[in-house]
Amino acid sequence: MPRSFNQKLKILYVKKVLEEKSDRDHPMQVRDIIANLQAYGINAERKTIYDDIEALRLFGLNILNRRGKVSGYYLEERNFEFAELKFLTDMVQSSHCIPARHAQKLIRKLEGLTSIHQAKKMQKQALTECGNRTENGEVYANVELICNAIAADRQISFSYYEWTSEKKLRQKKNGAFCKISPWKLFWRDDSYYLLGLDENSGVVKHYQADKMKDMQLEKEKRNGAAIFRDLELGKFSMDAFGMSGGRDVLLKAEFDNHLIGTVLDRFGTEVTIRKSDEEHFLFQAHVCVGKQFFGWLAGLGEGVRIIGPEKIRKEYTTFLKQALRNNEGRNEDKNNGKIQASGASGKK
Repeated sequence: MPRSFNQKLKILYVKKVLEEKSDRDHPMQVRDIIANLQAYGINAERKTIYDDIEALRLFGLNILNRRGKVSGYYLEERNFEFAELKFLTDMVQSSHCIPARHAQKLIRKLEGLTSIHQAKKMQKQALTECGNRTENGEVYANVELICNAIAADRQISFSYYEWTSEKKLRQKKNGAFCKISPWKLFWRDDSYYLLGLDENSGVVKHYQADKMKDMQLEKEKRNGAAIFRDLELGKFSMDAFGMSGGRDVLLKAEFDNHLIGTVLDRFGTEVTIRKSDEEHFLFQAHVCVGKQFFGWLAGLGEGVRIIGPEKIRKEYTTFLKQALRNNEGRNEDKNNGKIQASGASGKK
């Protein structure tokens, strides 16, 4: 690019240099700005830099001049604070639904929204890379197509996959395409989920975005407007417990006091809670009851007791007994096998 044309862009490069290389802890003196401009083929005098900085301030950039031992100009405010970018990069790094290549590209973009010094700080404090990322490179396109379909009030179709015991993804329904009226995209357990109306069954279903492939935008208009107009998405996503489904039940339970944080983190602060005695509290809320919910309760050990409904209490007891039988039965089979093998060897 000719130098004369670069000179016309000087003020933009001054903005670029301050955005990339300055922050409160790393102010830039005018001579540093001039040196960085020279790398872009731009010559500048001190006075013109002062004029450019003033023009950028009038434009709306909060450029401050730090006085003292470490002095110079720096960009005080950005669109994202450091903590906000840290949250976003950690979410990307820990999310298994974003392919590794896309995740690294997105993180680099987020780091580009702050100074190189702040970006290095984020890199040093980075979380351990997610080890079970999806290999479905279509997930980005899926999210965009779903948003486009919702905006255009159109149905979509796609093939849906599930994991096998061989750790392979296979098509569900023998490869038959799902035809869905899409209504909501929401984030749950580090994954994107689509909530929509299954056009074949007329049932509201949810689908994990990174398990969809070969998605297409259909010509037909969406159905189910009345259903989703009254649906409380927050309650649905909270009650679904890993999207396994279940029955909506007004559950009453007693928890040990030390589990109050666990309960509120899971259900939110809208649930009914009151003191039972000095060591326990009573809980009441509508909960989507299924095997995943029972599994979550079991993880709390002796700290929880279901009070009602009685039917649910009995189902939970049956669930625990069956889990115990399965565990004990397998151990006994393995032990018997070892004893028989040892006995046979001795006879020989």
